[in-house]
Amino acid sequence: MKQAIQTAYDGINAKDGGPFGAVIVCDGEVMAVAHNRVIIDRDPTAHAEINAIREASKKLGINLSSCEIYSTTEPCPMCFSAINWAGIKKVIFGTKIEDVAELGFREIKIKDETMKFLAKLDIEIVKDFMRDECIEILKHYEKIGGHRY
Repeated sequence: MKQAIQTAYDGINAKDGGPFGAVIVCDGEVMAVAHNRVIIDRDPTAHAEINAIREASKKLGINLSSCEIYSTTEPCPMCFSAINWAGIKKVIFGTKIEDVAELGFREIKIKDETMKFLAKLDIEIVKDFMRDECIEILKHYEKIGGHRY
């Protein structure tokens, strides 16, 4: 998660996108580190998790079932769906969708736990991991007046 936090700050400082970072780890080895690039890429799908999945898939193929993903914020429905389609079996995140919505992002407030239940998915979800450190990213983004979308 420390790498996800650092890449989130890197993305903020570069003005690439929002205050989000993700890391994919497979069998104990970091395969991908990515941050949000929505603004710089002019791509509303360029979320940290999607970017990390794309990077890891280039190395490992489309089956990431031996991987877990660390995300500074609870994955949105698009990202959670991509995590499922990639076969990732464990999601670890810091802040919640509600935390980001409070900042002014247009979040669809559907919890990962709800999607997991409704779709009967076999994905382990660990929430509030390093939450305080991830909240600091959101506070920093708010302080600098970062773009909301």
